Amino acid sequence: MRFTTIIGTLAAATALWCTPTQAADEIVVGFATAASGFMQAYDKPAQDAALIRIDEINKAGGLLGKKIKPVFADTKTDQAEGAKAGLAVLDQGAELVIVSCDYDFGAPAALQAQSAGKVSFFLCAESIKAGIPGVGPYSFSGSVLAAVQGATMAEWAYKKKDARSFYRLLDSWTVYNKGICDGFDWEMPHLKDATLAGSDTFKNDDASIASQITRIKSLPKEPDAIMLCTMMPGAVSAIKQIRAAGIKSMILNGSGVDGSYWLNAVPDLSNFYVPVQASIYGDDPNPKVTEFNKKYKDVTGGDPSSQYVYPGYVLIDVWAKAVERAKTTDAEPVVAELEKMNNEATLFGPRTFSKELHHQNQGRYLIVDTEEGKPRVVDQWTISEKIPVDYLVSK
Repeated sequence: MRFTTIIGTLAAATALWCTPTQAADEIVVGFATAASGFMQAYDKPAQDAALIRIDEINKAGGLLGKKIKPVFADTKTDQAEGAKAGLAVLDQGAELVIVSCDYDFGAPAALQAQSAGKVSFFLCAESIKAGIPGVGPYSFSGSVLAAVQGATMAEWAYKKKDARSFYRLLDSWTVYNKGICDGFDWEMPHLKDATLAGSDTFKNDDASIASQITRIKSLPKEPDAIMLCTMMPGAVSAIKQIRAAGIKSMILNGSGVDGSYWLNAVPDLSNFYVPVQASIYGDDPNPKVTEFNKKYKDVTGGDPSSQYVYPGYVLIDVWAKAVERAKTTDAEPVVAELEKMNNEATLFGPRTFSKELHHQNQGRYLIVDTEEGKPRVVDQWTISEKIPVDYLVSK
């Protein structure tokens, strides 16, 4: 069963403006996201998950007794077009504006929503700017901060794998990569007797990181763990070079390298760990996640490609709960209800929002271990302390 079949008349109506009578029976949710350009690879899977949750809500009777109607505008992976897309869905009556996964590409549409007095949600942005600091008080993100990923991997490796010496290797290409290492930096002083054996940088498109590898191999002792703060596509080359150099240290990374689609480029990769909000590998401890993965495949024709599918489902879930509790879609009362959420249960882990932070500075992660090229969930972890908002804003 294909996705267009499931949402049926909802999708068919997206290009048309409803009559006032129809509008009275509908709540419009606007997707100002990338249907073209490289951001489509990030936006579409999460958007599909959001549409699945919308379909579930509609089949259960709707929201406030009304059907949710999605409308769409293509940002074309362009910031100027993003602003136009935001205005386009607002012109169609959007009460919620959903924007691209990345802060830089999602912010132009989110800022239009803020100016119009409407709530916006980034599909899966993991920078603190994707919220109050970068957009305003009506803006949220459905995912968990990149800094939480770095902190999670450091604390987990220390406490569960007895890692005591770490090497920090930052890909300076994106704010997301820096965020992973920011979280690692915050966590390190909390780990008694843990040491930083060294720190280095590279760029995602560097053909070679030979000099960085030489510095690692020149250490008196190979580090227990390498905190590799990077993302695709350059992550594959960096990981391959590290292992080809004979370095056997455990490699820790962020969620941006989740997925098995790239593993054939690093045959038999082992001792490699990433945090995920839920597992795409059929081994999630929550059977409802496995059920969702099956539904996603039934709807879209393909398996979830990475954990970045899931925040799209989460954002619709928490926004709809806030609307039901507020008994309105008006931004002020909905935001107030969202800000009351403290470890709110969702299918893909708890969510907490506050007046200071519309993102997650702590969260439960599953730990995926890749051994001999096969990823699987081996543990779950929540960092002991929330990363302070002041620290996050200062980075």
